[in-house]
Amino acid sequence: MFQGASALTLDAKGRMTIPARHRDALLLQSEGRVTLTRHPHGCLLLFPRPVWEAHRAEIAKWPMSARSWQRIFLGNACDVEMDGAGRILVAPELRSAVELARDVMMLGMGSHFEVWDAQKLADSEAQAVAVGMPDVLSDFSF
Repeated sequence: MFQGASALTLDAKGRMTIPARHRDALLLQSEGRVTLTRHPHGCLLLFPRPVWEAHRAEIAKWPMSARSWQRIFLGNACDVEMDGAGRILVAPELRSAVELARDVMMLGMGSHFEVWDAQKLADSEAQAVAVGMPDVLSDFSF
């Protein structure tokens, strides 16, 4: 299970270094092979390849009425491999689609990660706090 936030920087070529605390798990789980795809909330999803393959099979079964959502998830999916330095290349099309700039946040979300432009994530979180907790979380407490 992946969790936690990591502040990262995209280099001039669009490469992102996977944090050391997650690198070993990704190497073990997927031999460093991951899949990036778009999410409609304005971030990228980063999956270990075996996890993505299970999702891909489910998405491919969706009915024609969900074709536009298939395009978002499957049509934008990009298989990448970590290099020897633990970096992955984020395709220019994906960087552009979610407006990834230099400063990036990578969030562990259990079975996968979300990759956000740092400022866009801060704005999204501020908006969520301003709106308040949804009713479904009214009984949640630590």
